[in-house]
Amino acid sequence: MSYDLMVFDALAAPLEREAFMAWYRAQTGWSDGHSYDDAALTTAELCNWYRAMLAKFPAMNGPDAPDRSAWQEDSPLWDDPHFTDYSIGRQVIYCAFAPSVADNARKEAMRRASQHGVGLFDVSEPDGMIFFPDGLTL
Repeated sequence: MSYDLMVFDALAAPLEREAFMAWYRAQTGWSDGHSYDDAALTTAELCNWYRAMLAKFPAMNGPDAPDRSAWQEDSPLWDDPHFTDYSIGRQVIYCAFAPSVADNARKEAMRRASQHGVGLFDVSEPDGMIFFPDGLTL
């Protein structure tokens, strides 16, 4: 189990909840036929959000993940809950955080979303809130 959220290009997302949820399902179908660990494929704002998040929540896999080949077998880094699974689409970045860091991850993600002008969908919450950078909340 993980704590999941998704940041998104607010200009591409529908402004009505039902339409947004249909768009969300389409975005997370992962059927675009490209790698989902390449930040160069997404918008500049989402890429900047992602790069800022890596400082506290490093990538678990992909080209931005640390080189684990240099880690000792008993390194505490193997169990670091801050490592995060990022799936990067053209208009969204889906994040799966360890439950033990959920509160901090949400706060940091919201802070960075505001800073970089992207929306945020709190996927793991029942009736998860959808926040747009202009203050609209669905």
